[in-house]
Amino acid sequence: MDVIELGDPTDAQIRQWHAVLTAVHAADPAGEPAPEPEHTTARLLGAEQGSRQRLWTAVRDGETVAVAALRLPGEPGAARPGEIDIQVRPGHRRAGVGRALLTVAAAALRADGRASVIAQVLAGTPAVPFLEAHGFACVLVLQGLVLDLDALPAGRVGALVAAGPPGYELIRWRGVVPDEHAADLARAKEAMADLAEYEGAPWDAGRVREMGELVAKRGDALYTVAAVRDGVIAGFTEVVTSADQPGRAAQYDTAVVPEHRGRRLGIWVKAAMLEWLAAERPEVREIETDNAGDNVHMLAVNTELGFRRQRESREYQALAADLP
Repeated sequence: MDVIELGDPTDAQIRQWHAVLTAVHAADPAGEPAPEPEHTTARLLGAEQGSRQRLWTAVRDGETVAVAALRLPGEPGAARPGEIDIQVRPGHRRAGVGRALLTVAAAALRADGRASVIAQVLAGTPAVPFLEAHGFACVLVLQGLVLDLDALPAGRVGALVAAGPPGYELIRWRGVVPDEHAADLARAKEAMADLAEYEGAPWDAGRVREMGELVAKRGDALYTVAAVRDGVIAGFTEVVTSADQPGRAAQYDTAVVPEHRGRRLGIWVKAAMLEWLAAERPEVREIETDNAGDNVHMLAVNTELGFRRQRESREYQALAADLP
């Protein structure tokens, strides 16, 4: 078996990479949509804004049997952890292929001056015992939920929007956060940290802008609704729509600043988002989200809105020094 680093993937290598993803999805679907060739191509040909990536394939007898992508946010030596994704064809698992890819990725991680790496995988799949056997520990459990918009009772969304708390107003924007709200939005995103066992890199105005620019760069649209009091963001919610999957949108972050909790701001901004999408993107019929398992409050909000559990995923972390 040969491990090959892809500096500038060819069309054939991209097709082979996508074939691995398709085979893995067929074995471990967990209700998720199948991977799209366009997404695979975009991912391999351009690292996310503000980061670099390293790519490897494992080839046996001329066939690509596994792939690995290592994302390195920021500059070399940055405090943020790297992000690793290893996918192995079902028929080639438990044969040392995944370990071989992890070994080369770990060397690249240490060479970049990173102290740790994270990986997100579906619960109940072979990826879980693989990570646990190679020095990773679970730091976050995520419940994958889906909202069927066609199943919402008539008038439900409008009633929730009308029941907004006094003293607050709703604002909204599409795309990158306006400059006057960037610092506020970062502070609101930091509020999520006290509702989860684990949170990654800290949020600041630059990072929230970077996230919006990244969504736009890949051709998706970011929608944000925020509740404001005295000109300051008290809570917000984000949804991203995709041109490749027009019928299903992805819920991104939702948070309420601690001093504004207990006023149903979370369900208010989410309902306002649904109202906006119905007018702006009527083709969206489903919204998917990942809910941190220990964030009981937001899970209750999503359940009240009508989200239903579809899958469970886990985020694992390992120290670079502990990897093979």
